[in-house]
Amino acid sequence: AASLAFAAPAVAAPAHGVAMHGAPALPPDFANLPYARPDAPKGGRITYGWLGGFDTLNPYAYRGAQAQGLRGAVYESLLARSFDEPFTLYGLVAESVETPDDRSWVAFRLNPKARFSDGEPITSEDVLFTFHLLRERGHPSYRSNYRRVKAATADGDHAVRFDLVDAEDREMPLILGLMPVLPAHAVDPKTFEDTTLKPIVGSGPYVISALDPGRSLTLRRDPDYWGADLPVNRGLNNFDEIRYDYYRDSNTMFEAFKKGLIDVLPESDPIRWTTGYDFPAVRRGDVVLDRFVSGRPWGMDGLVFNTRKPLFADVRVREALSLLFDYEWMDRNLYGGATERTRSYFEGSHLASTGRPADARERELLAPFPGVVRDDVLEGTWRPGSTDGSGRDREQLRAALDLLAQAGWRIQNGQLRRDGSGEPFRFEILVKEKEQERLALAYARGLDRAGVRATVRLADSTQHFRRLQTYDFDMIQYKWLNSLSPGVEQRKYWGVAAADTPGERNYMGVKEPAVDAMIAALLAGREPAEFESAVRALDRVLLSGFYVVPLFHPKEQWVARWTAIGRPDVTPLYGPAPETWWRDAPARVR
Repeated sequence: AASLAFAAPAVAAPAHGVAMHGAPALPPDFANLPYARPDAPKGGRITYGWLGGFDTLNPYAYRGAQAQGLRGAVYESLLARSFDEPFTLYGLVAESVETPDDRSWVAFRLNPKARFSDGEPITSEDVLFTFHLLRERGHPSYRSNYRRVKAATADGDHAVRFDLVDAEDREMPLILGLMPVLPAHAVDPKTFEDTTLKPIVGSGPYVISALDPGRSLTLRRDPDYWGADLPVNRGLNNFDEIRYDYYRDSNTMFEAFKKGLIDVLPESDPIRWTTGYDFPAVRRGDVVLDRFVSGRPWGMDGLVFNTRKPLFADVRVREALSLLFDYEWMDRNLYGGATERTRSYFEGSHLASTGRPADARERELLAPFPGVVRDDVLEGTWRPGSTDGSGRDREQLRAALDLLAQAGWRIQNGQLRRDGSGEPFRFEILVKEKEQERLALAYARGLDRAGVRATVRLADSTQHFRRLQTYDFDMIQYKWLNSLSPGVEQRKYWGVAAADTPGERNYMGVKEPAVDAMIAALLAGREPAEFESAVRALDRVLLSGFYVVPLFHPKEQWVARWTAIGRPDVTPLYGPAPETWWRDAPARVR
Protein backbone atom coordinates (compact mmCIF):
# COMPACT_ATOMS: atom_id res chain seq x y z
CA ALA A 1 0.00 0.00 0.00
CA ALA A 2 1.18 3.49 -0.78
CA SER A 3 1.92 5.87 2.06
CA LEU A 4 -0.97 8.10 3.03
CA ALA A 5 -0.56 11.68 1.90
CA PHE A 6 -1.18 13.32 5.24
CA ALA A 7 1.10 15.69 7.10
CA ALA A 8 2.02 13.71 10.20
CA PRO A 9 3.33 15.00 13.51
CA ALA A 10 4.85 11.60 14.21
CA VAL A 11 6.59 9.12 11.91
CA ALA A 12 4.70 6.04 10.78
CA ALA A 13 4.64 3.59 7.89
CA PRO A 14 1.81 1.53 6.38
CA ALA A 15 1.58 -1.96 7.84
CA HIS A 16 -0.46 -5.09 7.16
CA GLY A 17 -1.64 -5.20 10.77
CA VAL A 18 -1.40 -3.66 14.22
CA ALA A 19 -1.00 -5.19 17.68
CA MET A 20 -1.92 -3.71 21.03
CA HIS A 21 1.50 -4.58 22.41
CA GLY A 22 4.50 -5.40 20.28
CA ALA A 23 4.23 -6.40 16.63
CA PRO A 24 1.76 -8.67 14.79
CA ALA A 25 2.78 -12.31 14.93
CA LEU A 26 2.05 -12.97 11.24
CA PRO A 27 4.29 -11.61 8.47
CA PRO A 28 2.99 -9.30 5.72
CA ASP A 29 2.79 -12.17 3.25
CA PHE A 30 0.88 -14.62 5.49
CA ALA A 31 -1.43 -16.91 3.52
CA ASN A 32 -4.11 -17.64 6.13
CA LEU A 33 -4.77 -17.46 9.84
CA PRO A 34 -2.93 -20.30 11.62
CA TYR A 35 -6.11 -21.85 13.01
CA ALA A 36 -7.99 -21.95 9.68
CA ARG A 37 -7.87 -24.77 7.13
CA PRO A 38 -7.51 -22.97 3.79
CA ASP A 39 -8.85 -25.95 1.81
CA ALA A 40 -11.89 -26.45 4.04
CA PRO A 41 -14.95 -27.81 2.18
CA LYS A 42 -17.58 -25.27 1.17
CA GLY A 43 -21.34 -25.74 1.16
CA GLY A 44 -24.27 -26.86 3.26
CA ARG A 45 -26.00 -25.24 6.18
CA ILE A 46 -25.23 -24.92 9.88
CA THR A 47 -27.98 -24.21 12.42
CA TYR A 48 -27.35 -22.66 15.81
CA GLY A 49 -29.74 -22.26 18.73
CA TRP A 50 -30.03 -19.03 20.68
CA LEU A 51 -31.97 -18.09 23.80
CA GLY A 52 -34.46 -15.23 23.74
CA GLY A 53 -35.62 -13.30 20.70
CA PHE A 54 -34.89 -10.21 18.62
CA ASP A 55 -36.74 -7.21 17.29
CA THR A 56 -34.07 -5.40 15.27
CA LEU A 57 -31.50 -6.14 12.58
CA ASN A 58 -29.43 -3.10 13.49
CA PRO A 59 -26.68 -4.24 15.90
CA TYR A 60 -25.21 -0.74 16.20
CA ALA A 61 -28.09 1.27 17.71
CA TYR A 62 -29.28 1.47 21.30
CA ARG A 63 -32.90 0.39 20.90
CA GLY A 64 -34.14 -3.13 20.63
CA ALA A 65 -32.85 -6.66 21.11
CA GLN A 66 -30.49 -7.31 18.22
CA ALA A 67 -30.38 -10.47 16.14
CA GLN A 68 -27.31 -12.65 16.48
CA GLY A 69 -24.67 -13.42 13.88
CA LEU A 70 -24.70 -10.14 11.95
CA ARG A 71 -21.38 -8.60 12.97
CA GLY A 72 -18.57 -10.00 10.89
CA ALA A 73 -20.82 -12.15 8.73
CA VAL A 74 -22.99 -9.36 7.25
CA TYR A 75 -21.29 -6.17 8.43
CA GLU A 76 -17.51 -5.96 8.18
CA SER A 77 -14.99 -3.78 9.98
CA LEU A 78 -11.92 -2.00 8.66
CA LEU A 79 -9.61 -4.64 10.13
CA ALA A 80 -10.15 -8.26 11.21
CA ARG A 81 -9.11 -9.80 14.50
CA SER A 82 -6.86 -12.83 14.86
CA PHE A 83 -8.08 -15.01 17.73
CA ASP A 84 -4.66 -16.61 18.10
CA GLU A 85 -3.12 -13.41 19.52
CA PRO A 86 -4.15 -11.31 22.55
CA PHE A 87 -5.21 -8.32 20.43
CA THR A 88 -3.96 -8.04 16.87
CA LEU A 89 -5.81 -6.83 13.78
CA TYR A 90 -5.05 -7.51 10.12
CA GLY A 91 -6.25 -6.01 6.85
CA LEU A 92 -9.86 -6.46 5.74
CA VAL A 93 -11.84 -3.53 4.30
CA ALA A 94 -8.66 -1.54 4.94
CA GLU A 95 -5.66 -3.16 3.30
CA SER A 96 -3.17 -1.28 5.51
CA VAL A 97 -2.98 0.70 8.73
CA GLU A 98 -0.61 3.45 9.88
CA THR A 99 -0.09 4.70 13.41
CA PRO A 100 2.99 6.29 15.00
CA ASP A 101 4.67 5.01 18.13
CA ASP A 102 2.82 7.52 20.30
CA ARG A 103 -0.47 6.48 18.65
CA SER A 104 -1.65 10.07 18.45
CA TRP A 105 -3.35 9.27 15.13
CA VAL A 106 -4.24 6.33 12.94
CA ALA A 107 -4.82 6.12 9.20
CA PHE A 108 -6.32 3.42 7.01
CA ARG A 109 -5.95 2.80 3.29
CA LEU A 110 -9.01 1.03 1.92
CA ASN A 111 -8.80 -1.99 -0.34
CA PRO A 112 -9.92 -0.70 -3.76
CA LYS A 113 -11.69 -4.04 -4.36
CA ALA A 114 -13.97 -3.64 -1.32
CA ARG A 115 -17.67 -3.61 -2.23
CA PHE A 116 -21.02 -3.61 -0.49
CA SER A 117 -23.37 -6.49 -1.27
CA ASP A 118 -25.31 -4.23 -3.66
CA GLY A 119 -22.15 -3.79 -5.75
CA GLU A 120 -21.34 -0.23 -4.70
CA PRO A 121 -17.64 0.41 -3.86
CA ILE A 122 -16.60 1.18 -0.28
CA THR A 123 -14.98 4.60 -0.14
CA SER A 124 -13.64 7.10 2.37
CA GLU A 125 -17.06 8.74 2.31
CA ASP A 126 -18.63 5.56 3.75
CA VAL A 127 -16.02 5.33 6.51
CA LEU A 128 -16.49 8.95 7.59
CA PHE A 129 -20.28 8.62 7.28
CA THR A 130 -20.21 5.59 9.60
CA PHE A 131 -17.92 7.32 12.07
CA HIS A 132 -20.15 10.39 12.39
CA LEU A 133 -23.34 8.29 12.38
CA LEU A 134 -22.21 6.05 15.24
CA ARG A 135 -20.73 8.94 17.20
CA GLU A 136 -24.02 10.84 17.09
CA ARG A 137 -26.69 8.15 16.81
CA GLY A 138 -25.08 4.80 17.61
CA HIS A 139 -25.09 2.72 20.76
CA PRO A 140 -23.65 4.59 23.77
CA SER A 141 -20.47 2.52 23.55
CA TYR A 142 -19.74 3.91 20.07
CA ARG A 143 -20.65 7.45 21.11
CA SER A 144 -18.25 7.43 24.04
CA ASN A 145 -15.45 5.79 22.04
CA TYR A 146 -15.62 7.99 18.97
CA ARG A 147 -15.79 11.23 20.91
CA ARG A 148 -12.14 10.61 21.72
CA VAL A 149 -11.37 11.49 18.09
CA LYS A 150 -10.69 15.19 17.52
CA ALA A 151 -10.56 15.08 13.71
CA ALA A 152 -11.56 12.63 10.96
CA THR A 153 -10.44 13.39 7.42
CA ALA A 154 -10.21 11.75 4.01
CA ASP A 155 -7.55 11.89 1.32
CA GLY A 156 -9.23 10.83 -1.88
CA ASP A 157 -11.56 7.85 -2.17
CA HIS A 158 -9.45 5.29 -0.34
CA ALA A 159 -7.63 6.90 2.60
CA VAL A 160 -8.95 8.09 5.96
CA ARG A 161 -7.22 9.43 9.05
CA PHE A 162 -8.29 9.92 12.65
CA ASP A 163 -6.46 12.29 14.99
CA LEU A 164 -6.96 11.32 18.63
CA VAL A 165 -7.70 13.42 21.68
CA ASP A 166 -5.62 11.35 24.10
CA ALA A 167 -2.38 9.84 22.82
CA GLU A 168 -2.07 7.88 26.08
CA ASP A 169 -5.05 5.77 25.03
CA ARG A 170 -3.00 3.31 23.03
CA GLU A 171 -5.95 1.06 22.25
CA MET A 172 -7.97 3.67 20.34
CA PRO A 173 -6.32 2.98 16.94
CA LEU A 174 -7.40 -0.66 17.30
CA ILE A 175 -10.90 0.33 18.42
CA LEU A 176 -11.20 2.39 15.24
CA GLY A 177 -9.87 -0.58 13.27
CA LEU A 178 -12.87 -2.57 14.51
CA MET A 179 -15.31 0.10 13.32
CA PRO A 180 -17.92 -1.31 10.92
CA VAL A 181 -18.33 0.34 7.53
CA LEU A 182 -21.95 1.16 6.62
CA PRO A 183 -23.12 2.49 3.23
CA ALA A 184 -23.71 6.23 3.05
CA HIS A 185 -25.98 5.68 0.05
CA ALA A 186 -28.30 3.20 1.81
CA VAL A 187 -28.66 4.35 5.44
CA ASP A 188 -30.98 7.13 6.60
CA PRO A 189 -29.48 8.80 9.69
CA LYS A 190 -32.90 10.09 10.73
CA THR A 191 -34.27 6.58 11.31
CA PHE A 192 -31.02 4.86 12.28
CA GLU A 193 -31.90 4.70 15.98
CA ASP A 194 -35.26 3.00 15.38
CA THR A 195 -35.72 -0.73 15.71
CA THR A 196 -36.06 -2.27 12.27
CA LEU A 197 -36.43 -5.62 10.57
CA LYS A 198 -35.14 -4.17 7.32
CA PRO A 199 -31.53 -5.27 6.78
CA ILE A 200 -28.79 -2.70 6.38
CA VAL A 201 -26.68 -3.27 3.27
CA GLY A 202 -23.41 -4.83 4.39
CA SER A 203 -20.11 -5.82 2.81
CA GLY A 204 -19.52 -9.15 4.52
CA PRO A 205 -19.49 -12.72 3.23
CA TYR A 206 -23.21 -13.24 4.01
CA VAL A 207 -26.52 -11.50 3.36
CA ILE A 208 -29.80 -11.95 5.21
CA SER A 209 -31.96 -14.32 3.14
CA ALA A 210 -34.86 -15.32 5.42
CA LEU A 211 -36.47 -13.92 8.53
CA ASP A 212 -39.15 -15.07 10.95
CA PRO A 213 -39.31 -12.08 13.34
CA GLY A 214 -38.13 -13.01 16.81
CA ARG A 215 -37.92 -16.72 15.95
CA SER A 216 -35.29 -17.38 13.28
CA LEU A 217 -32.80 -15.71 10.99
CA THR A 218 -31.03 -17.22 7.98
CA LEU A 219 -27.89 -15.88 6.32
CA ARG A 220 -26.87 -16.88 2.79
CA ARG A 221 -23.28 -16.81 1.57
CA ASP A 222 -22.84 -14.07 -1.03
CA PRO A 223 -21.34 -15.67 -4.19
CA ASP A 224 -20.04 -12.24 -5.21
CA TYR A 225 -18.38 -11.46 -1.89
CA TRP A 226 -15.42 -9.23 -2.68
CA GLY A 227 -13.07 -10.45 0.07
CA ALA A 228 -13.26 -14.23 -0.22
CA ASP A 229 -9.56 -14.59 -1.14
CA LEU A 230 -8.10 -12.27 1.50
CA PRO A 231 -5.63 -13.99 3.85
CA VAL A 232 -7.86 -13.31 6.88
CA ASN A 233 -10.75 -15.10 5.12
CA ARG A 234 -9.09 -18.20 3.66
CA GLY A 235 -10.67 -21.23 5.28
CA LEU A 236 -13.45 -19.15 6.88
CA ASN A 237 -17.13 -18.66 5.96
CA ASN A 238 -17.51 -22.21 4.67
CA PHE A 239 -21.28 -22.72 4.96
CA ASP A 240 -23.68 -21.72 2.20
CA GLU A 241 -26.24 -20.91 4.90
CA ILE A 242 -26.11 -20.04 8.58
CA ARG A 243 -29.38 -20.25 10.49
CA TYR A 244 -30.16 -19.02 14.01
CA ASP A 245 -33.23 -20.49 15.70
CA TYR A 246 -34.43 -18.83 18.90
CA TYR A 247 -35.71 -20.68 21.97
CA ARG A 248 -37.33 -19.51 25.19
CA ASP A 249 -35.29 -21.74 27.51
CA SER A 250 -32.20 -23.90 27.36
CA ASN A 251 -34.03 -27.18 28.03
CA THR A 252 -36.15 -26.75 24.90
CA MET A 253 -33.03 -25.81 22.96
CA PHE A 254 -31.25 -28.94 24.22
CA GLU A 255 -34.14 -31.14 23.10
CA ALA A 256 -33.98 -29.50 19.67
CA PHE A 257 -30.28 -30.34 19.50
CA LYS A 258 -30.96 -33.97 20.39
CA LYS A 259 -33.43 -34.16 17.50
CA GLY A 260 -30.88 -32.75 15.05
CA LEU A 261 -32.61 -29.39 14.63
CA ILE A 262 -29.45 -27.66 15.90
CA ASP A 263 -25.98 -28.65 14.67
CA VAL A 264 -23.71 -27.16 17.34
CA LEU A 265 -24.52 -26.46 21.00
CA PRO A 266 -22.10 -24.78 23.41
CA GLU A 267 -22.91 -26.13 26.86
CA SER A 268 -22.66 -24.20 30.12
CA ASP A 269 -24.72 -26.40 32.46
CA PRO A 270 -22.37 -28.82 34.26
CA ILE A 271 -25.18 -31.17 35.27
CA ARG A 272 -26.47 -31.44 31.74
CA TRP A 273 -22.93 -31.94 30.41
CA THR A 274 -22.14 -34.74 32.87
CA THR A 275 -25.53 -36.51 32.83
CA GLY A 276 -27.64 -35.28 29.91
CA TYR A 277 -25.52 -36.26 26.92
CA ASP A 278 -26.16 -39.98 27.14
CA PHE A 279 -28.67 -40.22 24.30
CA PRO A 280 -28.67 -42.51 21.24
CA ALA A 281 -26.91 -40.14 18.81
CA VAL A 282 -23.97 -39.80 21.23
CA ARG A 283 -23.79 -43.55 21.74
CA ARG A 284 -23.87 -44.10 17.96
CA GLY A 285 -21.06 -41.62 17.46
CA ASP A 286 -23.22 -39.16 15.51
CA VAL A 287 -22.68 -36.49 18.15
CA VAL A 288 -19.22 -35.66 19.48
CA LEU A 289 -18.56 -33.90 22.79
CA ASP A 290 -15.62 -31.50 22.45
CA ARG A 291 -13.68 -30.20 25.42
CA PHE A 292 -11.53 -27.12 24.91
CA VAL A 293 -9.01 -25.42 27.17
CA SER A 294 -8.34 -21.90 25.94
CA GLY A 295 -5.93 -19.21 27.04
CA ARG A 296 -8.55 -16.50 27.50
CA PRO A 297 -9.89 -15.47 30.91
CA TRP A 298 -13.15 -17.05 31.99
CA GLY A 299 -14.42 -13.60 32.94
CA MET A 300 -16.58 -12.77 35.93
CA ASP A 301 -19.93 -14.50 36.25
CA GLY A 302 -21.64 -13.19 39.33
CA LEU A 303 -24.78 -12.12 41.14
CA VAL A 304 -24.56 -8.37 40.72
CA PHE A 305 -25.45 -5.86 43.42
CA ASN A 306 -26.98 -2.67 42.05
CA THR A 307 -25.16 -0.21 44.33
CA ARG A 308 -27.41 2.58 43.10
CA LYS A 309 -29.91 1.07 45.53
CA PRO A 310 -29.42 2.33 49.13
CA LEU A 311 -29.80 -1.25 50.35
CA PHE A 312 -26.50 -2.24 48.73
CA ALA A 313 -24.54 0.99 49.21
CA ASP A 314 -22.51 -0.38 52.16
CA VAL A 315 -19.62 -2.66 51.20
CA ARG A 316 -20.07 -4.58 54.49
CA VAL A 317 -23.57 -5.55 53.41
CA ARG A 318 -22.31 -6.75 50.05
CA GLU A 319 -19.53 -8.80 51.64
CA ALA A 320 -21.97 -10.33 54.12
CA LEU A 321 -24.39 -11.42 51.40
CA SER A 322 -21.45 -12.89 49.48
CA LEU A 323 -20.57 -15.03 52.50
CA LEU A 324 -24.11 -16.44 52.48
CA PHE A 325 -23.62 -17.95 49.01
CA ASP A 326 -22.91 -21.64 49.69
CA TYR A 327 -20.86 -22.54 46.63
CA GLU A 328 -19.71 -25.90 47.98
CA TRP A 329 -23.29 -27.09 48.49
CA MET A 330 -24.41 -25.82 45.07
CA ASP A 331 -21.45 -27.31 43.22
CA ARG A 332 -22.14 -30.74 44.69
CA ASN A 333 -25.95 -30.73 44.53
CA LEU A 334 -26.70 -28.63 41.44
CA TYR A 335 -23.63 -29.04 39.23
CA GLY A 336 -22.19 -32.45 39.99
CA GLY A 337 -18.82 -31.13 41.15
CA ALA A 338 -17.95 -30.02 37.61
CA THR A 339 -17.23 -26.36 38.37
CA GLU A 340 -14.54 -24.20 39.96
CA ARG A 341 -15.15 -21.05 42.01
CA THR A 342 -14.37 -17.80 40.22
CA ARG A 343 -11.94 -15.65 42.23
CA SER A 344 -10.97 -12.93 39.78
CA TYR A 345 -12.41 -10.73 37.06
CA PHE A 346 -9.66 -12.22 34.86
CA GLU A 347 -9.95 -15.78 36.17
CA GLY A 348 -7.91 -18.45 34.43
CA SER A 349 -5.25 -16.15 33.00
CA HIS A 350 -1.97 -14.54 34.01
CA LEU A 351 -3.88 -11.27 34.46
CA ALA A 352 -5.66 -12.51 37.61
CA SER A 353 -4.49 -10.96 40.88
CA THR A 354 -5.57 -13.75 43.22
CA GLY A 355 -2.85 -16.01 44.53
CA ARG A 356 -0.02 -13.50 44.10
CA PRO A 357 1.03 -10.43 46.07
CA ALA A 358 0.91 -7.05 44.35
CA ASP A 359 4.17 -6.16 42.63
CA ALA A 360 5.97 -2.84 42.99
CA ARG A 361 4.23 -1.30 39.98
CA GLU A 362 0.78 -2.27 41.28
CA ARG A 363 1.54 -0.74 44.68
CA GLU A 364 2.75 2.42 42.97
CA LEU A 365 -0.50 2.69 41.00
CA LEU A 366 -2.63 2.07 44.09
CA ALA A 367 -0.69 4.37 46.42
CA PRO A 368 -2.84 7.49 45.66
CA PHE A 369 -5.92 5.55 46.82
CA PRO A 370 -5.20 4.37 50.38
CA GLY A 371 -7.69 1.93 51.82
CA VAL A 372 -9.41 1.15 48.52
CA VAL A 373 -7.77 -2.28 48.28
CA ARG A 374 -8.01 -4.59 51.28
CA ASP A 375 -4.80 -5.95 52.75
CA ASP A 376 -5.65 -9.58 51.99
CA VAL A 377 -6.51 -8.69 48.39
CA LEU A 378 -3.24 -6.73 48.09
CA GLU A 379 -1.27 -9.70 49.34
CA GLY A 380 -3.14 -12.15 47.11
CA THR A 381 -4.46 -14.24 49.99
CA TRP A 382 -8.16 -13.31 49.69
CA ARG A 383 -10.57 -16.03 48.60
CA PRO A 384 -14.37 -16.04 48.30
CA GLY A 385 -16.03 -17.41 51.41
CA SER A 386 -16.12 -21.20 51.63
CA THR A 387 -18.41 -23.46 53.63
CA ASP A 388 -18.58 -27.04 54.87
CA GLY A 389 -21.03 -27.78 52.05
CA SER A 390 -23.85 -28.74 54.38
CA GLY A 391 -26.07 -25.82 53.44
CA ARG A 392 -26.12 -24.87 57.13
CA ASP A 393 -22.60 -23.61 57.85
CA ARG A 394 -22.81 -21.78 61.18
CA GLU A 395 -19.41 -20.07 60.93
CA GLN A 396 -20.24 -18.37 57.65
CA LEU A 397 -23.66 -17.34 58.96
CA ARG A 398 -22.09 -15.85 62.08
CA ALA A 399 -19.48 -13.93 60.07
CA ALA A 400 -22.19 -12.57 57.77
CA LEU A 401 -24.41 -11.47 60.65
CA ASP A 402 -21.46 -9.73 62.33
CA LEU A 403 -20.82 -7.68 59.17
CA LEU A 404 -24.52 -6.88 58.84
CA ALA A 405 -24.64 -5.73 62.45
CA GLN A 406 -21.70 -3.41 61.82
CA ALA A 407 -23.69 -1.95 58.93
CA GLY A 408 -26.78 -1.42 61.12
CA TRP A 409 -28.84 -4.54 60.43
CA ARG A 410 -29.99 -7.07 63.05
CA ILE A 411 -32.36 -10.04 63.19
CA GLN A 412 -35.65 -9.26 64.91
CA ASN A 413 -38.27 -12.01 65.13
CA GLY A 414 -36.64 -13.96 62.34
CA GLN A 415 -36.25 -11.04 59.94
CA LEU A 416 -33.24 -8.85 59.30
CA ARG A 417 -34.21 -5.26 60.01
CA ARG A 418 -32.47 -1.91 59.98
CA ASP A 419 -31.60 -0.48 63.38
CA GLY A 420 -33.93 2.34 64.34
CA SER A 421 -36.42 2.27 61.47
CA GLY A 422 -37.17 -1.45 61.54
CA GLU A 423 -37.09 -1.58 57.73
CA PRO A 424 -36.93 -5.24 56.60
CA PHE A 425 -34.09 -6.37 54.35
CA ARG A 426 -35.84 -7.36 51.13
CA PHE A 427 -34.82 -7.34 47.49
CA GLU A 428 -35.55 -8.95 44.12
CA ILE A 429 -33.25 -11.12 42.02
CA LEU A 430 -34.10 -10.63 38.33
CA VAL A 431 -33.33 -13.63 36.09
CA LYS A 432 -33.93 -14.39 32.42
CA GLU A 433 -33.90 -18.20 32.18
CA LYS A 434 -34.68 -21.32 34.19
CA GLU A 435 -31.05 -22.13 34.99
CA GLN A 436 -30.54 -18.69 36.52
CA GLU A 437 -33.82 -19.11 38.40
CA ARG A 438 -32.66 -22.42 39.89
CA LEU A 439 -29.44 -20.89 41.17
CA ALA A 440 -31.16 -17.73 42.46
CA LEU A 441 -33.75 -19.77 44.39
CA ALA A 442 -31.00 -21.81 46.04
CA TYR A 443 -29.20 -18.60 47.00
CA ALA A 444 -32.44 -17.10 48.36
CA ARG A 445 -32.88 -20.12 50.65
CA GLY A 446 -29.42 -19.48 52.07
CA LEU A 447 -30.18 -15.80 52.60
CA ASP A 448 -33.33 -16.72 54.48
CA ARG A 449 -31.19 -18.21 57.28
CA ALA A 450 -29.93 -14.67 57.94
CA GLY A 451 -33.42 -13.19 57.89
CA VAL A 452 -32.96 -11.75 54.39
CA ARG A 453 -36.00 -12.04 52.13
CA ALA A 454 -35.05 -12.34 48.45
CA THR A 455 -37.69 -12.95 45.81
CA VAL A 456 -36.81 -14.29 42.37
CA ARG A 457 -38.46 -12.84 39.26
CA LEU A 458 -38.20 -14.62 35.91
CA ALA A 459 -38.64 -12.04 33.13
CA ASP A 460 -38.98 -12.64 29.41
CA SER A 461 -36.00 -11.71 27.26
CA THR A 462 -37.42 -8.36 26.10
CA GLN A 463 -38.38 -7.18 29.58
CA HIS A 464 -35.08 -8.39 31.02
CA PHE A 465 -33.11 -6.55 28.35
CA ARG A 466 -34.99 -3.30 28.91
CA ARG A 467 -34.60 -3.42 32.67
CA LEU A 468 -30.86 -4.01 32.33
CA GLN A 469 -30.53 -1.12 29.89
CA THR A 470 -32.05 1.27 32.45
CA TYR A 471 -30.52 -0.38 35.57
CA ASP A 472 -34.02 -1.14 36.89
CA PHE A 473 -33.18 -4.06 39.18
CA ASP A 474 -31.86 -4.92 42.64
CA MET A 475 -29.73 -7.94 41.69
CA ILE A 476 -29.09 -9.79 38.43
CA GLN A 477 -26.86 -12.60 37.26
CA TYR A 478 -24.45 -11.38 34.61
CA LYS A 479 -21.18 -12.48 33.05
CA TRP A 480 -18.56 -10.01 31.84
CA LEU A 481 -16.31 -11.62 29.26
CA ASN A 482 -12.72 -10.44 29.16
CA SER A 483 -9.91 -10.93 26.70
CA LEU A 484 -6.16 -11.22 27.15
CA SER A 485 -5.97 -7.58 26.14
CA PRO A 486 -8.57 -5.73 28.24
CA GLY A 487 -8.86 -2.15 27.12
CA VAL A 488 -11.32 0.66 26.62
CA GLU A 489 -14.31 -1.64 27.17
CA GLN A 490 -13.32 -1.69 30.85
CA ARG A 491 -14.64 1.88 31.07
CA LYS A 492 -18.00 0.59 29.91
CA TYR A 493 -17.91 -2.20 32.48
CA TRP A 494 -16.80 -0.29 35.57
CA GLY A 495 -16.02 3.37 34.70
CA VAL A 496 -17.56 6.24 36.64
CA ALA A 497 -19.10 7.78 33.50
CA ALA A 498 -20.77 4.49 32.54
CA ALA A 499 -22.52 4.16 35.91
CA ASP A 500 -25.22 6.67 34.94
CA THR A 501 -25.23 6.09 31.17
CA PRO A 502 -28.14 3.87 30.04
CA GLY A 503 -27.09 0.94 27.89
CA GLU A 504 -23.59 0.52 29.32
CA ARG A 505 -22.52 -2.56 31.27
CA ASN A 506 -21.57 -0.98 34.59
CA TYR A 507 -24.51 -2.83 36.03
CA MET A 508 -23.29 -2.62 39.61
CA GLY A 509 -22.99 1.17 39.40
CA VAL A 510 -19.31 1.39 40.37
CA LYS A 511 -18.23 5.00 40.98
CA GLU A 512 -14.71 4.49 42.30
CA PRO A 513 -11.99 6.92 41.08
CA ALA A 514 -9.35 4.23 41.63
CA VAL A 515 -11.09 2.10 38.99
CA ASP A 516 -10.85 4.86 36.41
CA ALA A 517 -7.20 5.43 37.30
CA MET A 518 -6.30 1.75 36.84
CA ILE A 519 -8.14 1.65 33.50
CA ALA A 520 -6.21 4.73 32.36
CA ALA A 521 -2.97 3.02 33.40
CA LEU A 522 -3.69 -0.16 31.46
CA LEU A 523 -4.65 1.83 28.37
CA ALA A 524 -1.39 3.78 28.58
CA GLY A 525 0.80 0.71 29.13
CA ARG A 526 3.40 0.24 26.40
CA GLU A 527 5.22 -2.86 27.67
CA PRO A 528 3.48 -6.12 28.58
CA ALA A 529 4.71 -6.10 32.20
CA GLU A 530 3.49 -2.53 32.74
CA PHE A 531 0.12 -3.37 31.21
CA GLU A 532 -0.30 -6.58 33.23
CA SER A 533 0.40 -4.79 36.52
CA ALA A 534 -2.29 -2.24 35.75
CA VAL A 535 -4.83 -4.98 34.95
CA ARG A 536 -4.08 -6.83 38.18
CA ALA A 537 -4.37 -3.59 40.14
CA LEU A 538 -7.80 -3.05 38.58
CA ASP A 539 -8.77 -6.59 39.55
CA ARG A 540 -7.78 -5.89 43.17
CA VAL A 541 -9.88 -2.71 43.34
CA LEU A 542 -12.95 -4.50 41.98
CA LEU A 543 -12.55 -7.49 44.29
CA SER A 544 -12.20 -5.22 47.32
CA GLY A 545 -15.51 -3.52 46.48
CA PHE A 546 -17.55 -6.76 46.64
CA TYR A 547 -19.72 -5.57 43.77
CA VAL A 548 -20.74 -9.12 42.88
CA VAL A 549 -21.18 -12.49 44.51
CA PRO A 550 -18.61 -14.45 42.44
CA LEU A 551 -20.12 -17.60 41.00
CA PHE A 552 -18.17 -20.31 39.20
CA HIS A 553 -17.03 -21.52 35.82
CA PRO A 554 -16.70 -24.93 34.16
CA LYS A 555 -13.32 -26.60 34.26
CA GLU A 556 -13.30 -26.73 30.45
CA GLN A 557 -15.13 -25.15 27.55
CA TRP A 558 -17.78 -27.60 26.34
CA VAL A 559 -19.28 -27.85 22.85
CA ALA A 560 -21.49 -30.62 21.49
CA ARG A 561 -21.79 -31.01 17.71
CA TRP A 562 -23.20 -33.42 15.21
CA THR A 563 -20.28 -35.09 13.44
CA ALA A 564 -21.50 -33.82 10.07
CA ILE A 565 -19.91 -30.55 11.19
CA GLY A 566 -16.13 -30.65 10.87
CA ARG A 567 -13.52 -28.40 12.43
CA PRO A 568 -9.76 -27.82 12.14
CA ASP A 569 -7.40 -29.71 14.42
CA VAL A 570 -5.86 -26.43 15.60
CA THR A 571 -7.78 -24.41 18.20
CA PRO A 572 -6.80 -20.74 18.53
CA LEU A 573 -5.73 -19.04 21.74
CA TYR A 574 -9.26 -17.79 22.42
CA GLY A 575 -10.92 -21.18 22.01
CA PRO A 576 -13.05 -22.69 19.22
CA ALA A 577 -13.68 -20.51 16.16
CA PRO A 578 -16.92 -21.70 14.48
CA GLU A 579 -16.28 -19.41 11.50
CA THR A 580 -13.54 -21.91 10.50
CA TRP A 581 -15.84 -24.96 10.65
CA TRP A 582 -17.50 -26.72 7.71
CA ARG A 583 -20.05 -29.39 6.81
CA ASP A 584 -18.62 -32.83 6.05
CA ALA A 585 -21.95 -34.44 5.13
CA PRO A 586 -25.22 -33.32 3.57
CA ALA A 587 -27.69 -31.59 5.87
CA ARG A 588 -30.27 -33.86 7.48
CA VAL A 589 -33.90 -33.60 6.44
CA ARG A 590 -35.60 -31.39 9.02
